[in-house]
This record gives sequence, structure tokens and C-alpha cells, in this order.
Amino acid sequence: MNSRPTVYSILELAIVAQGNSMSETFANTLSLAQRAESLGYERFWLAEHHNSDSVGSSSPPVLIGHVAAGTKTIRVGSGGIMLPNHSPLVVAEQFGTLGNLYPNRIDLGLGRAPGTDQATAQAIRSDFMQAAHSFPREIEKIQQFFSPANKKFSVRAPVAEGVNVPLYVLGSSTDSAHLAAEKGLPYAFASHFATAKLFDALKIYREEFSPSAALSSPYTMAGVNIVVADTDERAQEMFTSVLRMFIGLLTGNRQPLQPPTAMTAELNQALQHPTLQQMLKYSFVGSKETVKQQVRDFIGQTGVDELIAVTAIYDHEDRLQSYTLFAEIMKEINAATVPVTQREQGVC
Repeated sequence: MNSRPTVYSILELAIVAQGNSMSETFANTLSLAQRAESLGYERFWLAEHHNSDSVGSSSPPVLIGHVAAGTKTIRVGSGGIMLPNHSPLVVAEQFGTLGNLYPNRIDLGLGRAPGTDQATAQAIRSDFMQAAHSFPREIEKIQQFFSPANKKFSVRAPVAEGVNVPLYVLGSSTDSAHLAAEKGLPYAFASHFATAKLFDALKIYREEFSPSAALSSPYTMAGVNIVVADTDERAQEMFTSVLRMFIGLLTGNRQPLQPPTAMTAELNQALQHPTLQQMLKYSFVGSKETVKQQVRDFIGQTGVDELIAVTAIYDHEDRLQSYTLFAEIMKEINAATVPVTQREQGVC
């Protein structure tokens, strides 16, 4: 039995459903954040992706401001900023500005991947590969720009100096685990699509973690795909939109999120492909009771401190309902959590 409650949050990609405009998509993003705030979600993160018909989150700082302005208490941040695409100085200025506008509510998650294909990555920044190799040093630059001590240097981001914007290392490999542990930063693993190295990465991070001014002990987050509905059958139908999206990613057939359909023979066959099975390994789909058991098992196996849920559902009301049911699941799981002191006394 777990000894502590598990935090639950949302990773939002501003998925563009077929027939929706970008403005409608962004309105739905804010609507979801407002619902999440009322349901007790800890944070609402915006991803960075480029050159995609199905993802509207290409400028996280702008969307973070949009969401933070329309909410009151939920933490809002990046999941993440793909740092090799950007100047650390500009990132510090952007998030320092956000941190001043919305004090103690802004998170800065940083990743190394481009968030797009190689051609687009080169169009964003011609020296992308060099910047990617410099990722650890680029994080240090951002930390320096946020430090009050940076006032004595010639290159500054005054809007960021001394502002409370926590940094998170995002990753999908063991490299990111070593880095997060070395720097003593919280670690978020992208297990909602990159599943193979999850347990290796968590083990490395915990074993190598070095306490820092930011964090005294390891803090782990894991991404999971969540689709919850009233019945298993309805959830599986809604999940066909996700399947088609992932198939499109693998085949290069990029298009807006498609309406759900019955599970066809073609989709069933695609689902058996090893690559797709691996990518969707941590996809929890079904009724509330079905997903509750899957989530409880995942928490027990990984011991993560926080789940960050990704839900790509075609209909906005269905997506709101899925996140509502997932919040209920997490509250029920956490209500069954026994404090360490009770567990040590033999209560559990």
C-alpha cells in the first residue's frame, strides 16, 4: 500500500480536433484548465510542438499566459520548453515575466528534444544539434539568469532575477535521468509515448540524486494517457481517435484529431504492431473502475510522486468528463493512502 498521496496534473497539447479552429482549440484549453482547477489538479502544463496539424501548442509561453490569466490557483507551466530551440536569456525573460504576472504559479519544464521533425528543427534554429549537446550548460544559464546574484553580471534578465519559477528536467531517456539527478531538480518522464526506459530512468535518478537548493530529495513525475468513460466500450471507442493520431505520427500522415469510430479490424491490426504497442503501453482506457485499477498498479510499480495525464479525446465535453472521472479516481486512491506512521505501527 502506498505511504503518501500521489499528486495528479495535466499535460496539454492543445489538440486540434477535426472541424475546430485554432481559436476554438485555445478556448477549449482554457475551459479544461478551469475545470482542472476546480477538480484539484496540481498543475496544468503546455507542451511545445511544431509543424503539426493536430497540435496547437507551438508557443507555450503565450498559452501559459492565456491559461494563467483565466485561472486563479492552479500551477501553469511548460511541459516543456524545448530548450535547444531557444536562447536561455529569452526563456528567462519570458518566464520571469510570467512569474511576476502570476506569482508562485509558474513552472518551467525544460526538454532537450526538438518537438518536431529534423527539417523543422533546422528551420527553428540552424545550430540545433550543437545547442542540444549543450543542454546541461543551457540549464545552468537559465538558473543564473533567475539568480539574484546575476545582478553583478553584464548580461542580465532583470525581470527574472529572484523570481520564484521552479525548474523541471523533462526526458524520455536515461541521459535526462543522470542530468536531473546531478542538478538536484525534479524529473518528469515522458512515459505517455516513450515507455522503454521508464524504470531504468527512475532508478538512475533516485540512486544518483544530489540534493540542491531547489530540492532536498528526489521528485518524480510520469506521463500517462488517460481515457475514462461511463463504460469500457465507450472509452475504447473514444480511444480510436488516439490510435489514429499515433498511427499518423508513425506514417507521416499528419491531420487533425479524427472523430471516434468503432474499433475496426484495421485498427486492431495496427494496435498489434510492436512499435505502437510500446508507445501506448501506459495508456489507461476504460470505465472508472477499470482505469482505477490500472492507475493503482502503475503507481505501485513506479512509486512516482506525480502523474501527469494526457487525454486526446475528440469531443470537448467527453474530454472534460474523462478528466473529471480521473480526478475522482485519484481522490479515491489517495483516500486509501495510509500515512507512513500508521503503516509503521502495523495499521496497514
